[in-house]
Amino acid sequence: MRTSRPDIYFSFFMFTADLQPDDANYTDTIVSHMQALLDLGYDGFDLPIAPTPTTDHQPEVASYARLKERLDKAGVGRAKIATNVGTTRTFDPTSPYPEQRDAALAYLKSRVDITVALGGGMMAGPVIFPYGVYPTTDANQGIWSDALQDWVVPGYRRAQPVLEQLGDYAAERGVKVAIEPVDHWETPAPNMVADVLGFLDGVASRQVGVCVDSAHVVLGSDGPDEFRAGIARAAEQDRLHYVHISAPDRGSIHDSWIPWHGFLEPILPCFGGPFLLEVFNAIPVFLGGLRLTRRRFWRPGEDTPEPGYPSAYDVARDALATVRREFARFET
Repeated sequence: MRTSRPDIYFSFFMFTADLQPDDANYTDTIVSHMQALLDLGYDGFDLPIAPTPTTDHQPEVASYARLKERLDKAGVGRAKIATNVGTTRTFDPTSPYPEQRDAALAYLKSRVDITVALGGGMMAGPVIFPYGVYPTTDANQGIWSDALQDWVVPGYRRAQPVLEQLGDYAAERGVKVAIEPVDHWETPAPNMVADVLGFLDGVASRQVGVCVDSAHVVLGSDGPDEFRAGIARAAEQDRLHYVHISAPDRGSIHDSWIPWHGFLEPILPCFGGPFLLEVFNAIPVFLGGLRLTRRRFWRPGEDTPEPGYPSAYDVARDALATVRREFARFET
């Protein structure tokens, strides 16, 4: 039974995948959205950190530090912050080439620095294999099933020292790293909580843990019993770092097929937060990759209002009310 109220964050994937930290005009839009969501009752935000191909990361870090200064000046700097980060083809911790793994470590360290610059203490996302990059044979044929499970093993082994060093670096800066397993519709591996925990058997740093997402659990889980066992194992290891609540279609949460009791019942007794409410809006950056067919939730101040269809704020308000109601079922 719960006795305290956990922090609840809202994902900026509702609005963007790029904060454009050097664009002061766009910062005004960010501030407007943050203020509206804080007024709804959110405690903080999960902010996407867009990947860039540059290997000189210090200018990026400095740009996010300036963004934080503008947020503070605008009065929304009190919000708690987590960041969403993914590895890429260029910055790949699983690469067979040492130079590329070194570049991946430098990239991930810079994302820890950006998290600190924004005032955050959590960095999460698919940070082992590059997100959305599926392996192929030399004949450009997809690698699947048994062959894929064999293919990932050396990649995991090569990435473990990278994440070990990242964990040590993040610990010095007060940032937790939460590896998110993402279902097989979006990325080849890791797909399940058990996959991440198996990987972490080779990473000593407890600063590196797992991020659990309801959408990926529903779409890619081994089943409720395995899920419960994974949550218990992560909690015992002090590696249950972050929990995402997201609909299977990545849309509105209040009327979705989330198995509320089955998902929350093993988590709430051993996890105090933060929880992230994550909605991927039907904005151009997500359309193809997530194959979104639903209509866009119009963003106040950015889109033309659509009478009879919910705004981003409507969806955020209903999501928060729904999650608070579900949490209340477990309170003493």
